[in-house]
Amino acid sequence: MHRSTARLATVFVIAMAAATSTTAAQSERRPKVLLIGLDGIRVDILQAADTPNLDALARAGEISFTARTRPKTVSGPGWSSMLTGVWMNKHGVEGNDFSSNRYETYPDFLTRIEQLRPELSTLAVLDWPPLGTSQDGGPLVSHKVDLVINVNGDNLGYGPADALSVDLAATRLRDGDPDATFIYLGDPDVVAHDTSSLSPEYRASIETADRQVGVLVAAVRARPTYEQEDWLILSSTDHGRSDDGGHGKESLEELTIYYLASGPLVGELSGEPFEIVDVTCAALTWLRFDIDPSWGLDCTG
Repeated sequence: MHRSTARLATVFVIAMAAATSTTAAQSERRPKVLLIGLDGIRVDILQAADTPNLDALARAGEISFTARTRPKTVSGPGWSSMLTGVWMNKHGVEGNDFSSNRYETYPDFLTRIEQLRPELSTLAVLDWPPLGTSQDGGPLVSHKVDLVINVNGDNLGYGPADALSVDLAATRLRDGDPDATFIYLGDPDVVAHDTSSLSPEYRASIETADRQVGVLVAAVRARPTYEQEDWLILSSTDHGRSDDGGHGKESLEELTIYYLASGPLVGELSGEPFEIVDVTCAALTWLRFDIDPSWGLDCTG
């Protein structure tokens, strides 16, 4: 990823004030959100990798390489924080066993959408089983979501599972009508565990994920109604990682994540680094939800 990183302290918000000043034609466009989650991305390796598709999204929006997650830097708490908009003390998931979750109180953002505006269409494509099935105390993404497609990466291997997930998601993004979509890709995390964070294999896995991002973006832009829609494309990761490919501790390399927001009304503010919980608030705000304090969200923006 070769985009300039001069503004590393940028905090991104969805500039709703800007929305009020758009033309009437723009305001009539239907807002839609696509969140692409890449598991276990270390920021400095992402910046060194060849990622033309993420670069293009960044040029059409903003990207931070100093966003933060919080301990514990493992996938269960990370994805729970990103998708619910609250920290571990609220969502209750402290590891990769999800049994202690409090998702009834703090649901994933797609479920919250269904609770509040069931007329909107929601989609999730997931290949880590606890995200969408009862395995290990899941699911994180509830069955209230209109369509949850589960591809078992544990059985298929995460390289083939990611490829299948992208094909399935691209078909529905192009030919269906989802208003809010989350797609999870897990292979980079597995490759880093197997080969280290500094290996050429890990960098190559990030570049493969970037090509898959390109497939998803192309599917969005091929929609027959694309010109009548306002798409916000978000991408982030659950945690960074140490040199040996592990994670779970509190080093800067493990706590630092990237956050990308690409869309016509993405604004910026100077301030502290963006945090993983802000992804949910960005998605909900883009879809014209007012964030209710009673939800207890931990967003900073």
